[in-house]
Amino acid sequence: MSTPLHKPAILLLDDGTVHYGKAFGKIGTTTGEICFNTGMTGYQEVFTDPSYYGQVIIMNNVHIGNYGVKDNEVESDSVKIRGLIARNLEELYSRKMADGSLDAYMEKNNIVCIEGIDTRALVLHVREAGAMNCIISSEITDVEELKKQLAQVPSMDGLELASFVTTKEPYTLGDPNSDVRISVIDFGTKQHILQCMVDRGAHLKVFPAKSSIADLKAFNPNGYFISNGPGDPAAMDYAIATVKDIINENKPTFGICLGHQLLALANGVDTYKLHRGHRGLNHPVKNLLTGKCEVTTQNHGFGVDPKSVKNAANVEVTHINLNDDSIEGIRLKDRPAFSVQYHPESTPGPHDSRYLFDDFIEMIKTQKQ
Repeated sequence: MSTPLHKPAILLLDDGTVHYGKAFGKIGTTTGEICFNTGMTGYQEVFTDPSYYGQVIIMNNVHIGNYGVKDNEVESDSVKIRGLIARNLEELYSRKMADGSLDAYMEKNNIVCIEGIDTRALVLHVREAGAMNCIISSEITDVEELKKQLAQVPSMDGLELASFVTTKEPYTLGDPNSDVRISVIDFGTKQHILQCMVDRGAHLKVFPAKSSIADLKAFNPNGYFISNGPGDPAAMDYAIATVKDIINENKPTFGICLGHQLLALANGVDTYKLHRGHRGLNHPVKNLLTGKCEVTTQNHGFGVDPKSVKNAANVEVTHINLNDDSIEGIRLKDRPAFSVQYHPESTPGPHDSRYLFDDFIEMIKTQKQ
């Protein structure tokens, strides 16, 4: 349970809404775009997902930290969120095999957090008002000073962030003797996405975000993967150009989340900023090719424009979100390329969508024959 010894903290939203709570994690000040995740578990994987870079996240569940943290339950090498908003921090965690408390973990990773907030009321507010910037501080008590600092924070709309979370150097994964070789362009990939391909026998080489098509081709791949990541896809001219080059290779290509948006942009389809984004573990999606539905894990603040996609003769919509009819998947009619907006690696979340990795590997093997 939370302790009265914790320092007071303040949460201020861009629309002037102020909430008062108690600090945990690092004592300090942080800013970013506020968003919410409705998942009840998997918080450590969420916090280490590079797609959350630049964002302050509300965890909608009443309790956070109740099962502690483990060093191997991560999606990258560090916590990527800018800040955390919680209802109740549980300092006494339940798992004997945990490596420590969430409080200590966030302090170690220099993440400013606030608890004691009515997160469900806050989520309802963000749902209605939409995504906006916010500031958390456990060192500044003057709301007017916080407003001045918050005014300097750039909007996520138009922000390029993938270059901040991509790998600095290329690296390989999987069996070097595999006949399935995939060049991965890393805009902020999750480790379990890569592991899902390795588990299916692929040999991967992961390249920095601003690698050229010549770099990717040098691995002699028979498939390409375009990763997830943070920021506005329309601000990534360099990535759109590279994805166009990848498509022209006419080899099996798979994109997830940001990779889905970039595949659309590379084919003349616009993207747009969602009012509040989709983040959680229980979003229903319908596969239009099979008629089957999937419960999916999602984390995105931008989407593919349904009006624009109708004007793209070579793009077919393959998946839709059953909550709001937004586009969740596309494929190209004239190239072996497809993508989904959601996260089929599902860590955390249900495994309904992992068949997409099977489809990708099978597409590669079929083209090799």
